[in-house]
Order: sequence, then C-alpha cells, then structure tokens
Amino acid sequence: MEYDVIIIGSGPGGYTGAIRCAQLGLKTAIIEKYPTLGGTCLNVGCIPSKALLDSSEHFYNAAHTFTEHGIKLSDLQVDLAQMIKRKQEVVDATTKGINFLMKKNKIDEIHGVGSFVDPHTVKIVKADGSEQVIKGKNIIIATGSKPMSFPSMPIDKKRVITSTEALTLQEVPKHLIVIGAGVIGAELGSVWARLGAKVSFVEFADSMIPTMDKTLGKELQKVVKKLGADFYFSHKVTKVENTGDEVVLSVDTPKGEQITLTGDYCLVSVGRRPYTDGLNLEAAGLKADNRGRVEVDDHLRTSVPHIYALGDVIRGAMLAHKAEEEGTFIAETIVGQKPHIHYRLIPGVVYTWPEVASVGYTEEEVKQEGIPYKVGSFPFKALGRARASMDIDGLVKVLAHKETDEILGVHMIGARAADMIAEAVTAMEFRASAEDVSRMSHAHPTYTEAFKEACLAATDNRAINM
Repeated sequence: MEYDVIIIGSGPGGYTGAIRCAQLGLKTAIIEKYPTLGGTCLNVGCIPSKALLDSSEHFYNAAHTFTEHGIKLSDLQVDLAQMIKRKQEVVDATTKGINFLMKKNKIDEIHGVGSFVDPHTVKIVKADGSEQVIKGKNIIIATGSKPMSFPSMPIDKKRVITSTEALTLQEVPKHLIVIGAGVIGAELGSVWARLGAKVSFVEFADSMIPTMDKTLGKELQKVVKKLGADFYFSHKVTKVENTGDEVVLSVDTPKGEQITLTGDYCLVSVGRRPYTDGLNLEAAGLKADNRGRVEVDDHLRTSVPHIYALGDVIRGAMLAHKAEEEGTFIAETIVGQKPHIHYRLIPGVVYTWPEVASVGYTEEEVKQEGIPYKVGSFPFKALGRARASMDIDGLVKVLAHKETDEILGVHMIGARAADMIAEAVTAMEFRASAEDVSRMSHAHPTYTEAFKEACLAATDNRAINM
C-alpha cells in the first residue's frame, strides 16, 4: 500500500494530524502499537487522571464542604473499585470515539509496532507476529513520551510506581511518597490525598510546579498543604528501595544531611522522555539528539524533508494540545498552506483543585530578559462567584508591558482556571493590552471577572472590588 501520509503514533498529535490530512484530501494511514488509539493522553494520562481528579474532588467536597451547603450525609465511604471502573469507562468511550473518527475520515488504522525500513517505507510488526509493509510520500513521527526514572529509583510497578500504575491502585495508600512536585506529581498526589492518603512530596527544585510562575507554586502549596501533605523542597533522592510492604527512600537535605522517608507506595514523577525506541531512525537517515528528541526545523521537518515529527518527541513543552496544533500544522504544510503556531501562547494547566493555568511570560522570565513590566493581581476571595461556590482559594496575576500595556503573561490559580485561560490566550493572540480586557464586559457573577479585575489592577491599580 502507498499513502500520501503515514503517521506513526495515535496520540493527540497523531490522530489530529491524521484527521486534518484526510480533510485535505490526503490518503492517510495511522500506526499504533497498542490495541487502542489515543496514546498516553487518552489511555493512561490526561483523560483517566482527570476522571480520578474529578471523582476525588467530589468525595472531598462531600466530606468537607457539603454540610456548609446544607447537604447532610452519613457513613461516607470511598468505593475505589467503582471509581477506577468509572475512570476506565471514560477512557473506553473516548478511545472508541477516536476509532469512529478514523472510520469517518477514511483513515487506515493499522495496529502494530512501526519502524523505518528506508526513508519512505515503514514495516509494521503486529501482535500475532505477522508483518505489513507500507510506503508513504510523507511520514510523521508522533510516538510521544514515556515516564522517566533514574537508576537510584528503580520502577517495579508494584510499590515503586509511575503515573500509569498510580491510576489503577487497588487501595488508598497509607503514605504515598511522590518524587517530583511538578504537574503530574501534583495532580496524582492530590487525588490520593483527597481520598485519605498521607502524601509527601520530595522535590529537587525549591517549589511546586517549578517551571511555572513562582506565585502559582506558592499558592498551590498552600492549597495542597490543607490536604495534609508534607513538602521536602531542594531535597535529592539518592536511593529508593522496595522492602516488601514498604518503600524506603534515602534523601539528601539542603544542609547536606541525609534523612529516611518510609511509605507504602512511591510515585516516581520526575518527568518524561521522548519515545523513539524501536523506530529504527537510522534506516530513515535520522538520529535522536542527546536528550532523545528528533530534531526538526521551524516547519517541523526533520533533516529528511518529507519526514516530520511532533509532540513530545521534539523540542518544547510536552503538552497534548501542543501536539494537536503541530499535527494540524504539518498537515497544512504538506499541502502547501502557511500555518503558524505561536509557541509562547500555548497554555499550561495543572488540574488540581483549584486548577492552575498559565500562558505567556512568567515574572521570572520578564525580569531575566530585562522587559519593563507591571503586575496586576486579584484574589478569588474578593470574587462574588467564588464566595458563592466556596472556591475562594487562588488569584489571577497579569503581567503587562510597562510602556505599551500589552499583556505579556497571565497566571491563574482558582476554580475553572483551565477554562478561563482561553480568554487570556485569545487576548494575547490579538496582542491586547490590559486596558483592552478591562474594558470588555464580563458577566457577573463569574470567575472570569477575576481576569478583568487583574487587568484593571495592572492598569494604574484600578481594580474595583479590592
């Protein structure tokens, strides 16, 4: 079989790219090594984690805030088996939806491990051992990433686990130790903390979510601390050992001392690595860089012009929505269109509760680059909608250029921040000023009023409700 486009990997970037290719009239095939489409995001990442985050938040609210709302419950319990079952039902429905989209768009779906034979030829080894060989005028590498670890913290998938196993635990841990307080660690740690686990975060950096604006990390720590979590910042894990019923960690403190932490599970959440294992890149004339990434130019072409790569396997943030934009970008590039992606305006989100969302420059970055700036912020506790729902934790912070008033960055922690950040992205895509947003009518009462008020605060300190 010969195709206009072959896509290796069916995560958000791969399947979105396949659909856009098909929409543009290109004969397209998508290759997936696992039985279901959707990659990490739909199967063991974004979708199942959000299902558990929502379930655990419902339980936590039932236990801690329903009484204040005038809702009385008794004998409240976690039915973990049902919670995990519902999570899987959400995953199954979502992945079946991708199957439907492949059929609808007449995309050939091939399951098996794909690898290059030469720059235009891909071999697929199927589960039953049979092989299929296909050719493509264009090939897109969309193979994503895998959880990373270090030799000092060997993963056994029983007591020392990755995010994948943390989504299918059969019991609520007594003490879950999370190595890494970044996005994944914060999300999954908060799930199990809300369900009753003691959670300890051990983080090499000096704050939670260290790649985001420092204000957000400080605010998130305040919230997660209310769940009873402990934090060990600027600490280095030197050894992780499964002793049978327990996990023992040796940890170096900032003072050079060594402490021991003991729990019944340890979640290793120290990042992800690009996944190109078994692709046989050399046969296509390609090689990965020293971080395992496939190098691409500004058009997402590799050094072999008809081979493209996207998502977690190339440079940039490892985000599902970044990969989706890149899948569309490549499809349109192949047919001669001139698409664009503004990488600075791809938002980042942490789906704890309250949610954390960010787009544009952080305050640390504008300082480092010497950009003149001003700051406006507005707390959720001063927001009528937040008080009504009892979601008063958090704030919205706006960075604007000191001379032009153009919005440079928006950083939120609060209820529905994951949805609210889209307004900031829209404003920044059209290079709006803080005053532009402050003069837009925002419905009252809503959470998004916090963004307007923060923009007012950045514009000559004009916030109305603070």
